Amino acid sequence: MHLRYLLYSILLISLFSCSEKQVDKPNIIYILADDLGYGDLGCYGQEIIRTPNLDKLAASGMLFTDHYAGSSVCAPSRATLMTGINTGHNRIRGNYETGPMGFGAGRELSDETVTVAEVLREQGYTNAIIGKWGMGMNGTTGEPIKQGFDYSYGYLNQGHAHFQFPSFLFRNGERIEIPENKNLSNKLFSNDLFTEESLKFVEEKKDTPFFLYLAYTTPHAEMLLPQSSTFESYKGLVEEKPFVQKGKPDTTDNNQGAYRTQMYPAAAYAAQVTHLDSCVGVLLDKIKALGLEENTIVMFSSDNGPHAEGGANPSYFKSSGKLRGQKRDLYEGGIRVPFMVKWPAKIKPQSVTDHISAFWDILPTLADIAGVEKLQTETDGISFLPTLLGEKNSQDKHEYLYWEFHENPTTNQAIRKDEWKAVRMDPDGEVELYNLNEDIAEENNIAGEHPEVVSKMKSLFEEGRTPDDFWKMKRRK
Repeated sequence: MHLRYLLYSILLISLFSCSEKQVDKPNIIYILADDLGYGDLGCYGQEIIRTPNLDKLAASGMLFTDHYAGSSVCAPSRATLMTGINTGHNRIRGNYETGPMGFGAGRELSDETVTVAEVLREQGYTNAIIGKWGMGMNGTTGEPIKQGFDYSYGYLNQGHAHFQFPSFLFRNGERIEIPENKNLSNKLFSNDLFTEESLKFVEEKKDTPFFLYLAYTTPHAEMLLPQSSTFESYKGLVEEKPFVQKGKPDTTDNNQGAYRTQMYPAAAYAAQVTHLDSCVGVLLDKIKALGLEENTIVMFSSDNGPHAEGGANPSYFKSSGKLRGQKRDLYEGGIRVPFMVKWPAKIKPQSVTDHISAFWDILPTLADIAGVEKLQTETDGISFLPTLLGEKNSQDKHEYLYWEFHENPTTNQAIRKDEWKAVRMDPDGEVELYNLNEDIAEENNIAGEHPEVVSKMKSLFEEGRTPDDFWKMKRRK
């Protein structure tokens, strides 16, 4: 009899301990902007566009000065984020916009792919992707519900995400009609829909550890958003060049004839950024109201540099800051992105780090945070949890970061190794070399002064990638 009570007591203690451990796991929210530049936020030097909530988020935690996207366009960048594999080894190394499933459908993730969501699910997390996916359509191996996500809502096709007022979206792989936006009615803005879904998700999952990947579609073109006093306030601040759509407006969301007309594209870009900021503020307020703020990690970044589409122009607001280049470039302006992390329980407010990191570090970092003792999947990433905890001396560093980009006439490559940045516009072309500590704008090519560094970079261009028949190196003819 005593033995039975003893065993029962041990069982209760064990269950209580497991429950307590489960509660201690932090919630994780990763928010991704679409085509937001390094210089578009006040905390990174922006002087015109108002971003009070994101500035506060940065001040409440840690701001990264040297964080990099996975690529300079959407799909490959997001693929590195989800898989921890850079574009030298990833199955998705470009947008692949002319695939068998139509413009924007992309190349899907495979069954063998291990995503951050799958890693976190093994640790007891409930996972949601809300917003733009771009790594597999419904019915393919790449759709979110087959890649570790318990709930998905938003765009699966990145071409479809060009419509800021969609007439349909997908929930868990099923098409959901939005009659309010039929025939260009433009009543329900995508960001607002995603924010509303996110609020519901965190409310429903507040008692268990959750991972929310919230991928907004602004300030990507099309440059449309609801009329507001914010939009009006930005008109006239910089010189505008109206954008007029070619062809008839598309009422079917099949991406024919996008982007639509915007007479004030500069004001629209600024207003989209501020609207994005307000959406983040609403979500953060909800987390605080639920009593989850102390042990919820909030990360914010952008998938690549600022775009020049649909009437937008990075020069309007110096969206690249002091950096050279923009979206589709492998210069710093195309791949260095804002990144900030808030975790009140662990991160000291107003922290700033120059730790060199990239999207492929997110998977091992979140695995580390969730308590994974040993990752069972290969990754190009390195956990930066020690940096978040202020343990700089125990932080491992990359030997180098590697990118390749296939959507220009030739394949472009880039490497960041300590203070050195190498760019090659053609696999057989000359290597450009910059010292980012002295020349963050990449204005002075000093390859001729450092032949030994150039030689090392050439070897790393070869070492940094695995050959792939789908992503063959395009050379100058």
